[in-house]
Parts: sequence; C-alpha cells; structure tokens
Amino acid sequence: MMNEYFSGFAAAAALSLFAITANAQDDYPSQPITMVVPFSAGGPTDTVTRLISEPMSKELGSEIVIQNITGAGGTVAAGQVAKAPADGYTVLMHHIGMSTAPTLYSNLPYNPLEDFETVGLVTEVPMTIVARKDFPAETLQELVEYLKTHADEVTLANAGTGAASQLCGMLLMEAIDTQLTTVPYPGTGPALTDLVGGQVDIMCDQTTNTTGQILGGEIKAYAVTAEERLANLPDVPTTSEAGLGDFQLRIWHGLYVPAETDPAIIEKLTSALQVALQDQNVIDRFAELGTTPVSQEGATPEAHAEMLSSQIDLWAPIIKEAGVSAD
Repeated sequence: MMNEYFSGFAAAAALSLFAITANAQDDYPSQPITMVVPFSAGGPTDTVTRLISEPMSKELGSEIVIQNITGAGGTVAAGQVAKAPADGYTVLMHHIGMSTAPTLYSNLPYNPLEDFETVGLVTEVPMTIVARKDFPAETLQELVEYLKTHADEVTLANAGTGAASQLCGMLLMEAIDTQLTTVPYPGTGPALTDLVGGQVDIMCDQTTNTTGQILGGEIKAYAVTAEERLANLPDVPTTSEAGLGDFQLRIWHGLYVPAETDPAIIEKLTSALQVALQDQNVIDRFAELGTTPVSQEGATPEAHAEMLSSQIDLWAPIIKEAGVSAD
C-alpha cells in the first residue's frame, strides 16, 4: 500500500514538474534576454548583433539587452555563456572565432561542440585588405611586392588573438609567404583608429568595420576576400582579380545558447532570428556594410551546427601549420 502511495506521489510530482516546465516554455520569454557579444562595442560583431536584436526583440515580445564582454579573443564571453543557466535568457553572438579557439587555446574552458546549442547562422562577412591612406602601394600587386621587400618595416594591425582580423592577417602572410610585424589591439575599434591615424600600416578586417572609412577616403582598400565585387565597394577588386588566387575568407556569425537549453526555447529564438533576417532595415543596413543575411535554411540550428563542426576541422591544420597559439 505504502509503495503504491509513493509510486502515485512520484507520478503526480513528475506530472507537476512537466506542467511547470511546459508553462515555462509557453511563457518564454517573460523577462529581458541578454545577448552577449564577445568583442568591444562598435566593432563588426557588435554592429551585426545590434542590427538583428531590434527585430528579434519585437518578434519575441521581450527586451534584448546587449552585453559586451571582451577578452582572450572572445573566449572569456563564451566561457561565461557556457556556464549560464540553460533557460534561454543568455544568448551568445560569436563569429568564426568559435571554430578556431579549440586550436588556438590549449586550455579552453569550454567545448564549442558540447557546451552550446546552436540557434542559427546570421551572416557571412567578407574581409578587406586595407592600409593607411598614404601607404606607398596603389594596387594589391604593388602591396604584395612592397610587403615582400619591406617586411621588417611594415606593421600589420589586428584586434587580438582569435579575432577575425588576426586570422585574415595570418592567411595573408601565408598567401604571400612573408612574415610581418603584427600589432595586436584590444579590439577592432582601436586598431582601425590607429590605421586611420597612420600609427600602423595595414590591416585585414571585415567590411562591416571598414566600409565607411574606405568610402570616406580615410584608408586605402586593395581587395575584398569575396568571390565577386561588392555592390557598395564596386571599385575594390576581389583578391582573385587582384592576383591572390583562392585567398577568400568570409567571417560567419551565429547565435548560441548553453547546452541543454530546451528545444522549444531554441525554436522560438530561431524563429525570431529568421524573422529578423527578413527585416528590410536589416537587409538594407547589411548591404551598406557589404554583407547579406544568410538564407532561411542557414538560419537553423542544423545548418549552424554543421558549419561549426566543419570549420573546426578546416582551421585546425591551418593554425597548427602557421604555429600560431594564444597560450
């Protein structure tokens, strides 16, 4: 009799817990959502995040608060989100650095494939090879020749280990078989500011960060790392056109939540992301920045997870061969 009582009690408790969980999913979101950006305010990842957060917030019916947590190429922020409650109220926006961190850091405090659930891809941003406006070279061919003959004198800026600009700079040096003096900064903003000011010579960074300065004549652009010329930068050739062959690189961005987040919550976030990527203001602003939203098929957990896994496999040998480490 007693066993039947406890059995019935356990069943009732389980049903009650299920009902509470179901209600929590139905009510989500019932409080503001924090969207964590692992880089400084005003940088390319921050810009993309703020553009999609407004329509996502409207679709979800809840405020989205942007929180910039910088440090260690985005790993500080990612580590914090990995340990956050899996309730859908802490979301991470990260770029390609999520796939390079496992190779760059020997003691990474999280596993990108195990400690997160993917929500969906957002955009893939091409890079630009740029220099201070008074740099001697006028074309990419001239730039490559100058770098080869003046390697000890040229400074290559980046936004720190693991940043998109650092990865692009690494590939550029590999493509031209020339090592340059790299100057790491604590973020993209300060690096670009010094490039505009002439304190450093060249940089390789996302169009979302450099387009305004290129169009304003503040910096000199040599090429975009895309398959075709960009509509907003029609006079800037592709790296292939300019003589660097297959040197193409797009910095992809995606949204993550902590592992074990309920699939129903992820579905709501994915749906809101897909709505945001069809928002006309997002489409227009992305175009101004030299990028486009991913397709609806790309803005899914499945496509995002596949991209993350394949990119980890792609970057590991490249980083190891270059001998680059964040330790």
